[in-house]
Amino acid sequence: MTQPLRLLVSDMAWSSIQSDVYQALAGLAIDRITVDEVLSGHKTADIAFISRDVTGMSTKFVIEPETKRFYDALAQSLNLRWLHVHSAGADRQIYIDLMARGVTVSTASGANARAVAHSALAGLLALARKLPLLMKAQQAHQWLPLLKTGLPEDLDGQIAVIVGWGPIAQMIGEVLHLLGVRLVVVRRSSAEVATAEQVVPFDKISDVLPIADWLVLACPLNAQTHHLVNAAALSVIKPGAAIVNISRGTVIDEPAMIQALRDGRLSGAFLDVFAQEPLPADSPLWDLPNVIATPHTAGSSLGMYRRMEQTFTDNLARYVKSQPLQNVASPTN
Repeated sequence: MTQPLRLLVSDMAWSSIQSDVYQALAGLAIDRITVDEVLSGHKTADIAFISRDVTGMSTKFVIEPETKRFYDALAQSLNLRWLHVHSAGADRQIYIDLMARGVTVSTASGANARAVAHSALAGLLALARKLPLLMKAQQAHQWLPLLKTGLPEDLDGQIAVIVGWGPIAQMIGEVLHLLGVRLVVVRRSSAEVATAEQVVPFDKISDVLPIADWLVLACPLNAQTHHLVNAAALSVIKPGAAIVNISRGTVIDEPAMIQALRDGRLSGAFLDVFAQEPLPADSPLWDLPNVIATPHTAGSSLGMYRRMEQTFTDNLARYVKSQPLQNVASPTN
């Protein structure tokens, strides 16, 4: 008799996906196991799903106790062959360690692309229409028309340099194009993008920064994109450009960006990700008047849990049929 497939998954996720799991298995046996069973040495996992409730309030830098217990169970499951994670990225240390061990790691890339794109666009439009200045005036009970403070540039006709061209970037680009914004795409491939005037590889980003009114970062974090936006890049960016970052915090050299925001080379920034998370209380980014800082929440919405879970059960159906999995990660992507 074939041994049941042993699945490590949280109680909350299991209550939600149980019927979908059985449907994906198409009659194959499964043994749903818990963190306690693994840590006590009674069982080990063949496959696992890290749902959003597992990571909770943990970040790459601050790991809450319950999250660490799940991570420990993964590390202790020496038979683990596949891990699916709720996030779009797989750059947490536990995922990197498991991939180095030969474990296949797949992600939920695209599950929250629309929500993240909406957040990025909201941040960009807020900066374009000087909403931070207007909101500050509202809090001070000041009537401060833009005729008095300085009229914003028209958005249509401006150039957005979008770094990355995955699902999130494509949605952002689609809307910006409809708004009359001209697009330049920076990505690994040099293949043409229908709506973009130009496509350049990552190592040529400095060639297009001098024309960027907006620098939108929607790329994965890897060796090539770490500190892609550094002091040298910011020294050639168009004066008065603004940054939107919904990728990873360390795609930017944060101190160099802060200096550029202070000295006016950058007119503003919408930031949902940071070099250190939670953002330290003493970070200047909290108080810079031209910065909108949100707590890595761009993809949060009521429907996110279900979409993330669906990416797992869809991949599970492929896994049991020995079909290629979607969104397989590697230490370099």
